[in-house]
Parts: sequence; structure tokens; C-alpha cells
Amino acid sequence: MKTDQNHTYLFQNLQESHLTFEHVFNRILKFMNRNPRGNFRLMVGTDSQVHCNRTVFITGIVIQNEGKGAWACIRKNIVPRKMLHLHERISYETSLTEEIVSLFTTERKNEMINIVLPYIYQGATFSMEGHLDIGAGKRNKTREFVNEMVTRMESIGVEPKIKPDAFVASSYANRYTK
Repeated sequence: MKTDQNHTYLFQNLQESHLTFEHVFNRILKFMNRNPRGNFRLMVGTDSQVHCNRTVFITGIVIQNEGKGAWACIRKNIVPRKMLHLHERISYETSLTEEIVSLFTTERKNEMINIVLPYIYQGATFSMEGHLDIGAGKRNKTREFVNEMVTRMESIGVEPKIKPDAFVASSYANRYTK
């Protein structure tokens, strides 16, 4: 089981709990192998919610075969204090997303690409996205952080998505922060 100094990487979804990252990666490969001619998007995003004595962060991993379903899981991370500064919270959300993206090493990405590679001339695709729970709209309080967070995603080789296209963070992960 992979761990860093403070965290065990454990994930869950509605069907399973206590999934290690190896389990998650194997579920993703299994999902892709069911229809290797698909249009796959691997998306990672984090959302947070401030509660009375803690802040709950949920990072979602979603593998979608466009038009043909998806497989998803989450990882919960709790900070035992109210994180009231928006920049700190958005930056930490981005860090948690980067942390999970980093587990998809070059070797692992190549394993996923190799599933669709024989079928690219038949339209198969694979992309990896980092979903940021921020928006550029005039009334969005997070708009001043867009350039910084988008640049962070680009610097690790992931296509950044912001609202309204960042549904893994703004919708899927958000559902579990409450």
C-alpha cells in the first residue's frame, strides 16, 4: 500500500470501500478494457466544505467512456480546523488533486494509452484532466485564482478544466463534502 508521511491512499465508492490506489488503478484498466475503442477521459478533481470544527476535502477520480458510462471513486481528507481563507482552501484542493494525479506515473499512463492505441485510427481516444472548483465568471469569488491554479495543472501535464466544465470537482466531489 502506498503511503506518504501523513496519508494512506484509501478510496471508496458506493459499491466498495478501503480501496488502495492499486485497486483503483486496476478498476480503471478493467473499465477501459471492456471497450478499448472508447473515448476515455480520466478526470481528477477536489472540492471542500467548511464545517464547524473542520474542513472536509473530497478528491474524485472518474474514468468516463463518453456516451458509454463511467467508473468513479473518492478519497476523503479532513483538516481539523475551519479553513476560512478562500485562497488557502482552493490551493489545498489543487494540491490534493496534484497528489492523486502524481500517482498516475508515466508507466501507468502508458498502460492506459496502450489499451486504446491499437484503435486510434478507429476513433479511440484517451485524455487526462484536472478539474478545479473555480470559475472565471465576473461574480465568482475564485476568478482571481484561475491563472495560478490552471498553470499548476498544466505544469504537471494535465489538461485543466474550470467551471462549468469541472464537474468532477464541482458536482461529483461536492456531493460528498456535506
